[in-house]
Amino acid sequence: MPNRPNPERAMRVWLRLIRLEARMQSAVGDRLRMIGVSIPQCDVLTTLSEQEGVNQQELAKRLYVTKGNISGLLDRLEAAGFVERRSLASDRRQYSIHLTGAGRAMAEKAIAVQHKWLASTLGRLEDADLDALETQLLRLRDIMREQEGRARVAGE
Repeated sequence: MPNRPNPERAMRVWLRLIRLEARMQSAVGDRLRMIGVSIPQCDVLTTLSEQEGVNQQELAKRLYVTKGNISGLLDRLEAAGFVERRSLASDRRQYSIHLTGAGRAMAEKAIAVQHKWLASTLGRLEDADLDALETQLLRLRDIMREQEGRARVAGE
């Protein structure tokens, strides 16, 4: 039977993880705001830079946000001139989402900001340390997926 951490230790590690995640989000968010976008707006722009033409529902699914949240984000990005909604010929009630030239430029700028921040933080770790961290994060992800699957089966 594998040696399991005690509940207090698991709680301490969990608190460190969520506090670190909050600090990372804050640090990146501050840098992105300096160029004129929020983290959620950056997520939309960078996702669209990988694949344009998705509808709002697909974009919301990819970003793990609600359709209402994505609608508001797209409204703000459209007002800023970064995205455009195009009616689908097959269904005029749905739109495909595309970057404008300004939106593509902002996505590239935001990606550069994130790369610079990553180089100054995670990029300072040795490859072996990054590999170990990634292994543990993937293990935790797999545990979470297993828990989510059990919850769905149990109807929770």
